Amino acid sequence: MKKIIVCALFVGCAAAIPDQPTARIEFNAPEAYPEGIEYDSNSDTYFVSSARLGSIGKVTPAGAYSILNNDPTFKSSYGVKVHPDGKRLFACIGDANYSKFTSPDTRKKMARLVGIDIATGKKTDDIDLAGLVQGEHFPNDIAFDSQQNAYVTDSFANVIYKVTPGGKASVFADSPLFKTKGIGLNGIVYHPSGYLLTVSSGTGTLYKIDLNNSKNIAKVSTEQFFVNGDGLLLTDNQKLVVVQNGGSDKIYELTSEDNWSSAKLSASTLVADRFTYPSTATKAKDKVWVMNAKFTELTDSTSVPSRKFAIQHARLMPLPR
Repeated sequence: MKKIIVCALFVGCAAAIPDQPTARIEFNAPEAYPEGIEYDSNSDTYFVSSARLGSIGKVTPAGAYSILNNDPTFKSSYGVKVHPDGKRLFACIGDANYSKFTSPDTRKKMARLVGIDIATGKKTDDIDLAGLVQGEHFPNDIAFDSQQNAYVTDSFANVIYKVTPGGKASVFADSPLFKTKGIGLNGIVYHPSGYLLTVSSGTGTLYKIDLNNSKNIAKVSTEQFFVNGDGLLLTDNQKLVVVQNGGSDKIYELTSEDNWSSAKLSASTLVADRFTYPSTATKAKDKVWVMNAKFTELTDSTSVPSRKFAIQHARLMPLPR
């Protein structure tokens, strides 16, 4: 009887809802605690960051992990994104919370956008963002627009930085709407219609920012707030994947029919999928894959550091309209 009740929640459901977790790509990366993930179709590789060690790694679809870059000055690495040129991987580098190598001179102070040559693993770019805004810093996620400008969220300063292709950095968007305690602005994506979409972990609100006028900021009207919202992934112009952790540990799909003035929930993952503090998402071929960051272990002093982590398929089940 329970299966019939649950099944009624989903459109076109003729059989029992799956009760097993989705496919996982497991890999050994002792103490890495990867947060960012990016699939590179050219090399058929997943790039992953490390909140604990700062290293940048790569994972094959078969689960073989290796280090791309292990710069000792990278205290923590978070969001990662392949540059539009396809040759470099960019990463948000800071020392916000979980670094094994944290130090007083960098703790909540470091904010860098770093580029790494995908073929050699050598650093190609290193842009300092910390001097643009006073206070604490947490460079968290990154998006590129059609002109190869980079946009970086700072989850402590609650601003969005802009870095030009030539490496010039500035504050792109700063608004009272963004201000919140704790971790604020987090995931960010570029929409080809000429704006950014970002989510605040602290308030659960989605924002739309006009690229031609960064003061033109609007809240996206949604049916619920996404407190502890983390990574965002635009799968097409009308569909946005939102990763939520902090206890919920679910992935949602939002659909907009009015150019992201508003959006409705269209799909979500199931409790049975058992994500473990999902953080960010990427699309590989026709599927959405999510990084299980396992950050709850980092706040538990009795926890033994994990050696194994998993990239998990997000099976998005349609919700009733």
